[in-house]
Amino acid sequence: MKSLPIAIIGAGPVGLAAAAHLAVRKQPFVIFEAGATVAHNILSWGHVRVFSPWQYNIDKAARQLLEASGWQAPEAEDLPTGRELYEQYFLPLAALPAIQPFLFLESKVLAIGRKHLDKLKTKDRENVPFMVQVAHPHQQIKHYEVRAVIDATGTWQSPNPIGSGGIAAPGEAAHHKHVFYGIPDILGEHQERYKNKSVVVVGSGHSAINTILELDRLKEAFPDTTIHWVLRKKHVSEVYGGQENDALPARGALGIKIEQLVEEDRVNVYTPFQIQQIVGQEGRLTLVGEQYGELRALPGIDEIISNTGSRPDFSFLREVRLSVDPALESASEIAELIDPNIHSCGTVRPHGEKELRHPDKDFYIVGAKSYGRAPTFLMATGYEQVRSIVAALSGDWEAARQVELELPETGVCSLDAGVACCESVAEPEKVAATCCG
Repeated sequence: MKSLPIAIIGAGPVGLAAAAHLAVRKQPFVIFEAGATVAHNILSWGHVRVFSPWQYNIDKAARQLLEASGWQAPEAEDLPTGRELYEQYFLPLAALPAIQPFLFLESKVLAIGRKHLDKLKTKDRENVPFMVQVAHPHQQIKHYEVRAVIDATGTWQSPNPIGSGGIAAPGEAAHHKHVFYGIPDILGEHQERYKNKSVVVVGSGHSAINTILELDRLKEAFPDTTIHWVLRKKHVSEVYGGQENDALPARGALGIKIEQLVEEDRVNVYTPFQIQQIVGQEGRLTLVGEQYGELRALPGIDEIISNTGSRPDFSFLREVRLSVDPALESASEIAELIDPNIHSCGTVRPHGEKELRHPDKDFYIVGAKSYGRAPTFLMATGYEQVRSIVAALSGDWEAARQVELELPETGVCSLDAGVACCESVAEPEKVAATCCG
């Protein structure tokens, strides 16, 4: 078993960080990426400038390997775009001799299980390697024996539906050509799609705010562009965030800017609005939903941009014994740390290998997927997750247990979530802030 490699599923930020830590510790690994390049999902929002500076976006082991090759880190306080992250960090990291030979692109994992044992069988289960079934290019399917699995596939490819209650609204699939799930390049590649159109943005997170701000800039050049914002929140002010109190100024600025747009009536806000149906009428759409207990229709819509978050895909893990929270679909042990029903801070207490274990020994879900449906994940959290897990898989249990996490305060907690404050903890060097409640 010790001579077998460790499989990493997904070559995004956290998957590559896991590879870097394994490389530093001289542990054999293979990494499978379904996309045509590493960080494939990030390229889909390459035009977006992130609100966390470079200092939070570079993993420590990755930095160690890169700097040994002569790479120079960008300025720590600069805010990169998704494409800059890709070109200046992820591509050079993936090209390193310590990682590139073990990286398989356009390789989709179809299934994972224990060798010769289905999910029902328990005897000797911990002593049997995992089998990873992978579809490589040209439909070539191979099986790999590995001693451990780190699932870093994320959730970006599994967006939540527009319909209320987490269920696709009738008409959502039929009119999918008018629905964009994600963050379109409104001022660039997708400008023709949205200019002088009546556009609905659905969602209440940072992605939705960023989309609306971009549409407002488009409206300045094309005044016939109409912006509608559909939220499920009780009041739009709930999404303004910590603003000046946010330790990440760019994140706080989003709340300031969107509040200004709302107050100036530059965007039509509908909240709380629960979408129940999408109807096509003479080439345009009508959104039918419930607001304050009554049915309401929003007619004359040309395009819908869905920023309703995403959910994990467990379809290829059918034969793995998982411990998943029934509500969040996160790793069970971290659910109480991130549950938005309890708190809504963007920071979380340190957690690592111990909290991310599953009943099948040496199987871990990391990164955004470890958070399930919770929306507060930051890359730095995933980097610390894989550092701890790789330490454990390498037999360094002392390092695995010494989990530390330094994240910037959001400056806000949700009163509706049953908490009254964000308070600094006794050891600020370990974590910037936590929610009380």
